[in-house]
Amino acid sequence: MHLPEPIPPSVHDETFAGVTYHIRGELVPELQVEISNRAVMFEHHVLLWKETQLNVELKKLPGAIKRKIAGLEFFVTRTSGSGRIAFSRDSPGQCVPLHLRQGEGLDVREHQFIAATDNLDYSFERIKGVQNMLLGGSGFFMDKFRATEGDALVWLHGHGNVFLVQLMEGEQIDVEAGAWLYKDPTVKLEAVTMGLKTGIFGGGGKLTWNRFTGPGRLAIQTLFISPLEGGESPAAAAGAGGVAGALLGGLARG
Repeated sequence: MHLPEPIPPSVHDETFAGVTYHIRGELVPELQVEISNRAVMFEHHVLLWKETQLNVELKKLPGAIKRKIAGLEFFVTRTSGSGRIAFSRDSPGQCVPLHLRQGEGLDVREHQFIAATDNLDYSFERIKGVQNMLLGGSGFFMDKFRATEGDALVWLHGHGNVFLVQLMEGEQIDVEAGAWLYKDPTVKLEAVTMGLKTGIFGGGGKLTWNRFTGPGRLAIQTLFISPLEGGESPAAAAGAGGVAGALLGGLARG
C-alpha cells in the first residue's frame, strides 16, 4: 500500500471550473476566491471578508425536511455579482481544494465543508455501518457532492494537517474514527471493533476504528477535538469520533 502523503497547504493563482482561488496562511488558513461568472455557495459562518460590491443570498438545499430532522443545515449562502470573497473556519488546520470533473463525486465528513461552486449536487447520507459507536446508535452524516453540470470545485477544512492515500482495488487501511476527512465514493467504509480487557477481575472496553477498502482516494486529518479535553458529554464525545469516546462507558458496542 502507498503511504499517506501530505497535501500542500498553500495554493496561489489556481484556476479551475471558471474560478480562480488562493489559499494563504499556515495556522488558520484563508481561502480567497475571485468571483465572476461562477457563483460559490458556502456556510454563512465561514465568511471572513468580501468586497463591498459582491452580494450574498440564501440558497435552499434539496431535501430540506430530511436535513432539518437530521440536524443539518438546509440553507446555505451563495455569492451574487462579482468581486473577491474570503472564507475561514475558526480552527487550526488546512484548507483542501478538490477539483471534480463532470460526473465525479466526493464523500465528505460532516461539518467540514467550507465552500463549493454552485453547479453541483449537495446532498447527505447517514452512515449506517458505525451507528452503534456514535450518539448511542443514531450514527453520523456524510456530505455528498457530485459534479452534474460541468466541472466543479469543493473546498474543505481539515483539522491539523491533511494527508492523502491512494488505495488500490481491495487495499485496506484502518483509521481512527475522527481522523478521516473525505473519500472517493468508490472507497468502502465500515466500523471495526476490538475488545480490550483490563485483567481477570477488570471490566472490558472496546476500541473502534474505521476500515476503508479501495479503490480510490482517502484523506486523513491529524487533529480532532479530544472528548476528554473538550468537556463534552460521553454521547457527544463519541460523536466526535475520538478513540477515547469509543472507550468511555462502553459506547462502542460492536
